[in-house]
Amino acid sequence: MSVVGWEEKLHANLDYEEARVDLACAFRWTARLNMHEGIANHFSYAVSDDGARFLMNPNGRHFSRIRASELLLIDANDPETMDRPDAPDPTAWGLHGAIHREVPQARCLMHVHSHYATVLASLEDSSLPPIDQNTMRFFGRIAIDDGFDGMGLGDEAERVATQIGDKPILIMGNHGVMVVGKTIAQAFDELFYFERACQTYITALMTGRPLRVASDDVARKTAQQWLDYPQFADMHLKELKAILDDEEPEYRA
Repeated sequence: MSVVGWEEKLHANLDYEEARVDLACAFRWTARLNMHEGIANHFSYAVSDDGARFLMNPNGRHFSRIRASELLLIDANDPETMDRPDAPDPTAWGLHGAIHREVPQARCLMHVHSHYATVLASLEDSSLPPIDQNTMRFFGRIAIDDGFDGMGLGDEAERVATQIGDKPILIMGNHGVMVVGKTIAQAFDELFYFERACQTYITALMTGRPLRVASDDVARKTAQQWLDYPQFADMHLKELKAILDDEEPEYRA
């Protein structure tokens, strides 16, 4: 099917339309929270059962200006993607394309170089100890990649795709963080709270005082309570869209 055909199908499908709006909202809020990096970093969301066809931000567009209709529809198995007139950023195509192709259960990917997560990724020990409710949320749910070998192109992109496993958070050593979610709401909620957790930990380290680390049992219990909290991520994203509807309604266009 041609690219035009994909776009026509996309606009005829309500679920796809909602995905575009949700993803545009996530971009704009990431910018508001200063978790973006210029025109770098990328989010993607799989819209096909095999995960290969996905939405992603256009090349060179600042997160704060992204509109739902501007999101690219890409096929991870299309070798001519970079020949398109609207070709995505090369590192985004490499990294997100590889993960969507190799890890079909990774429906939504959010990759950022947010301040505190990147600080954690720069430490020799990038583990996140359970020192508060937010850090406990990620107890046992983080994978750490310590094999950084350059920007997310070619072999490096394929290598990173093997590091995710079944974890929602991949700390990309010397790089940043990749968050994986079943939905856009879930991925954004994880991204938001992971950055908050990293901020708490890095700030605590800056005091130079001993950390109050919870036991594994308490941390594991708290992590499960987060997972069981009803519709938390959906309500979070719903509120963010409501604010944008009042203040920046063009994000839906």
